[in-house]
Amino acid sequence: MSGDDELERLKRKKIQEIQRRMAAQQAMQAAQAAAQEKPKELGNDKILDGIFGDRAWEVWRAAKEQFPQVIPQVEQILVDGVKQGKIAQRIDGGSLAQFLRQVGLPLRLNTQIRYAEHGELKTLEQKLRSNE
Repeated sequence: MSGDDELERLKRKKIQEIQRRMAAQQAMQAAQAAAQEKPKELGNDKILDGIFGDRAWEVWRAAKEQFPQVIPQVEQILVDGVKQGKIAQRIDGGSLAQFLRQVGLPLRLNTQIRYAEHGELKTLEQKLRSNE
């Protein structure tokens, strides 16, 4: 009798182990199916990278530094415009700066005029210093 009891106990243990494995496998399959069904959302930077060209990122970083409270709202408006198809053209740095000024953000950019002299780039400040 004890041999039959031991056999039954082993059978129950094996059945429970198989049921646990099947449950774990089903949970894994469900998680994979949910991940495949969920469309991948692009980050705002990726979306903006698709429309920003030329020196737009330089202007964008300057705007973020100067107006940290407002730029997230402007970013969301631009991203929504791209997603809705309202913005389809590439935006260069000058266009972005003009847009930000029209919105009421007086953006200040660090600009330097450089010229080539004897194979090296010099600023106007350096040129004026060398003439003194």
